[in-house]
Amino acid sequence: MKYWQSISFSEIDQYVEVAKVAEACGFEGVFLSDHLVHPEHLESRYPYSADGKPDFDATTEWPDCFSAFAAMSVATTKLRFATLVHILPLRHPFEVAKSVATASVISGGRVALGAGAGWIKEEFDMLGVDFGSRGRRMDESIEVLRLLWSGESVEHHGEFFDFPKVQMTPAPPTPVPIWIGGINPRALRRAAQRCDGWLGAGNTLEDALGIADELLRLRKEAGREGEAFEIVAPLFEPTTPEVLHQLEDHGVTASVNFPFFYSIGPRSSLAQKRAVMEQYAETVIRGG
Repeated sequence: MKYWQSISFSEIDQYVEVAKVAEACGFEGVFLSDHLVHPEHLESRYPYSADGKPDFDATTEWPDCFSAFAAMSVATTKLRFATLVHILPLRHPFEVAKSVATASVISGGRVALGAGAGWIKEEFDMLGVDFGSRGRRMDESIEVLRLLWSGESVEHHGEFFDFPKVQMTPAPPTPVPIWIGGINPRALRRAAQRCDGWLGAGNTLEDALGIADELLRLRKEAGREGEAFEIVAPLFEPTTPEVLHQLEDHGVTASVNFPFFYSIGPRSSLAQKRAVMEQYAETVIRGG
């Protein structure tokens, strides 16, 4: 079992030091979340809360994830970096491919792309991107990313993207894993059939085990059950040794320590964050 620390909603000027502490504590990597803007009038419903309202607001900082990963990677040697999640269909895949590849090169191949379809329609409207077709756009974007990351001369002719032979450099030093976030059936199929893993946004143990079983079923159906596949399941309940063993038995490969926002508040010192990570390391990483 691997363990990640989410640093979403944290103070940006602490990122580098937090990454160094996370590596020293034995975390596999750190997660960052993504949005471009926060609409003043938000009517879209957040899919992961009962009332449809997100925990964040217009004052929440959303840095460019891959620039931040590059900075943190320079101060670490083993720590990995991934988005939970990057709103892939909101952007053109050329831009995403360039940002991810650059961060991958600087980090020595320690970056993964956690991708989601997005839920804020207003964000899509502002960029002139059709919200209703974002699932198909995302599937095609994944194809384009993998072509561009090959470092070879490639072309593509699809529904949303059409281009003659091009070559993008630098190419990532190793293949960039693509993990999919989302709990709806389409997201699970996308992860199982097309990608390298699945990311949860917070689940009960019962739900996490059910999702893991469904992913295994879908992977078998696609003839991919023998391939490496990450299942990252942040849990609402305490990650006791018994819980961790259940997760592992169902194929879950990693869990997540939730953002500091939820344990010590929206603003906290580096010393407070260090204490949270050291406690998690003692009770879960080494205690499990």
